[in-house]
Amino acid sequence: MADPKIADTKPAVLEMAAGTYWYCTCGGSTNQPFCNGAHKGSEFKPEKVDVTEDGKMAFCQCKRSGSQPLCDGSHRNL
Repeated sequence: MADPKIADTKPAVLEMAAGTYWYCTCGGSTNQPFCNGAHKGSEFKPEKVDVTEDGKMAFCQCKRSGSQPLCDGSHRNL
């Protein structure tokens, strides 16, 4: 599998409402960290994220986290 594009070298810390979201795994979305369909025609597929309660979340944007869609600090090694 090809490496995804690095969308940013810092996480997107967002206040999230409970609900279902689609996380961009390809790095090409202009709506980071969420999918906008930029992966079409590639081997990447968005990842479903079910947020069960309102609160802050730190989404990985370097696409190298071992705990995607959440940031684990992997961007510090780029």
